[in-house]
Amino acid sequence: MKPIKKELTDKSGLELARICAAAALDTKAEELVILDVRGLASFTEYFVIMNGRSTRHVQALAEAVEGALRSKRVKASTAEGIAEGLWVLLDFDDVIVHIFYHEQRRFYDLEGLWSQAKRIDPAAG
Repeated sequence: MKPIKKELTDKSGLELARICAAAALDTKAEELVILDVRGLASFTEYFVIMNGRSTRHVQALAEAVEGALRSKRVKASTAEGIAEGLWVLLDFDDVIVHIFYHEQRRFYDLEGLWSQAKRIDPAAG
């Protein structure tokens, strides 16, 4: 994985998660949650999980999130699933964004798998 750009080293994982959430909500993301997985996962600090109404909407959400962080000079070190639009994973090191087509989200149930993670209000703070 690539290290986070110098320009954002002063941003916490939570601040980056909220930037992702705001961009997604501006693009009409559905059922968005931020999970604090610090202490539960060694590979990241936060998950931002959401779903879209269609595969095209999922792709648009991914583009919006990437664009919001790109404007802050952060690039995803890994982006998977954009072409299919069923489950997109964007890895920003401290934040991993999962964007699901709504049926896929129910099937994989990440919130259930990470049920011990604290939920963070994307609008707070």
